[in-house]
Amino acid sequence: METFDLMTPCHFGLEAVMKREITDLGYDITETEDGRVTFTGDAEAVALANIHLRTTERVLIRVGRFRAVTFDELFEETKALPWERYIPKDGKFWVAKANSIKSKLFSPSDIQSIMKKAIVERLKTVYHTDWFEEDGVSYPIRVSILKDVVTVGLDTTGVSLHKRGYRVNTVKAPIAETLASALIMLTPWKGGRILVDPFCGSGTFCIEAAMMAAHMAPGLHRDFLAEEWTNLIPEKCWQDAREEAEEDVCTDVETDIQGYDIDDASVRMARDNARLAGVDHMIHFQQRPVAELSHPGKYGFIITNPPYGERLEDRETLPALYETLGQRVFGHLDTWSLYVITGYEDAEKYLGRKAAKNRKIYNGMLKTYFYQYPGPKPPRRKQETDSENDYFCNRK
Repeated sequence: METFDLMTPCHFGLEAVMKREITDLGYDITETEDGRVTFTGDAEAVALANIHLRTTERVLIRVGRFRAVTFDELFEETKALPWERYIPKDGKFWVAKANSIKSKLFSPSDIQSIMKKAIVERLKTVYHTDWFEEDGVSYPIRVSILKDVVTVGLDTTGVSLHKRGYRVNTVKAPIAETLASALIMLTPWKGGRILVDPFCGSGTFCIEAAMMAAHMAPGLHRDFLAEEWTNLIPEKCWQDAREEAEEDVCTDVETDIQGYDIDDASVRMARDNARLAGVDHMIHFQQRPVAELSHPGKYGFIITNPPYGERLEDRETLPALYETLGQRVFGHLDTWSLYVITGYEDAEKYLGRKAAKNRKIYNGMLKTYFYQYPGPKPPRRKQETDSENDYFCNRK
């Protein structure tokens, strides 16, 4: 079967998590860059990556890479790429997105226009026609230029992979599903361990964690653009990948995942979203302020995205909010681990303790920090029980 270079973009700072996911699928990494990981795979890999990867926004087939510092070079190098390998005569194609960083070519609209013309010229000579109806399947193209190096990719995904299909209702500025999954994967949490999000909002951390515990592939219940590319990806690849993913799902695994929020409307949204995801029975949502954060269990995890002053009127309340979070965790949940992602620069100061690790993560153009406070390890028997709960379940 034909192979491709497949590119998976991710949040800056989370490339290692992306690599681990790809390796777990059974593919070899060929290249790692800031915000992007590349691996080699066939048509089956395109389907598996779209359905299973939790931390990437999309899966791209790399059409080519070249250097260009003038628009003439951009045109000629684009024209030289084997577009007929991917786009049939009736295919609808356009440069859906272009971005440029530290490069001489910097106008997205000009880049898009020139590359479209170059592709048309290439396909004219191959298909022996002067006009393309473009009334067939869509083949959107995405281009990034970094330090004059142009990377051209064909988007197999369509709607971004962070749209799992369950988050119909949401709060203002929610954390993306892909980022939430990546942050959970940066912790030692497993499905048999306690997890609490005291600022749950629309429930993303809790829902993503429950899906992981249930071995539920994030793309299992959505469609992908490349499902229509029968010239490249046989329909059987998608059928087999979905059947395999369905067989792995185990929603009757025992979990202790809880989400709290002071806002009752947010809690209702979170419950609705969990129901749409099919994991509502695995999560307990409750209206509760952070000042009442508590749990009778030990060795649990708090993974959360508290407010960090996106709105000016909220900034004066941040010191007390972070101070309360720190007091509740370090004073009352002393065997627990705390993981906080925030853009609030004084988070450590008011939490009252310096983080063991502090990872800088770019959420789009927004610089945030992932503060990590790992707690003590549970007794060995507890660890063994956790492992069993994570990998085995009692099927009905």
